[in-house]
Amino acid sequence: MTSPTARILLITGSTRQASTNTAALRTAQSVAPHGFDVRLFDGLSTLPAFNPDDDHDPLPEPVAELRQQICIADAVLFCTPEYAGALPGSFKNLLDWTVGGAEMSGKPVGWISVAAPGRGENALASLETVLGYVGAEVVHGATARLPIRRDDLDAEGLVVDHDFRVQVIAVLKALAAHPRTGEEPVLPPGLPS
Repeated sequence: MTSPTARILLITGSTRQASTNTAALRTAQSVAPHGFDVRLFDGLSTLPAFNPDDDHDPLPEPVAELRQQICIADAVLFCTPEYAGALPGSFKNLLDWTVGGAEMSGKPVGWISVAAPGRGENALASLETVLGYVGAEVVHGATARLPIRRDDLDAEGLVVDHDFRVQVIAVLKALAAHPRTGEEPVLPPGLPS
């Protein structure tokens, strides 16, 4: 068996069941090119509120799982809504948990925005700020505004629009093609790779 071309972790900024942001990432997972290992992180709502006093070993289990998934990924793709003019609190909490680890340092990252034109700007600006702070490397060929509407989804919650699918594949390929610039983080003992 050959190893995958790229391990890409997908992280949604929404906890909503019918989120178009999550639908976009689930679609990216379903259309990923052969050989890609594309996984959706589904633990956003299980993360405890960030407290610097708890940012030490042993980490809370959901945090350790998040950091492990980031660590073993070659790249990370985000898709987040904007709530009240900013990143959703639960998503900012996830990002706060990445500050104390080195998993994001030098990691190629990208984002897609599914918001209507002219919306979501504050969330994206804040996301870029946090990603810079944790030392992630934003791959600008892997950032895209791909607006979708609820009626763009099929009965299984996947985006049916052909152009969206083509463009999201291009984003995945751009992430996969980008070399990592940071040092490889070491997995904590006892965590499977």
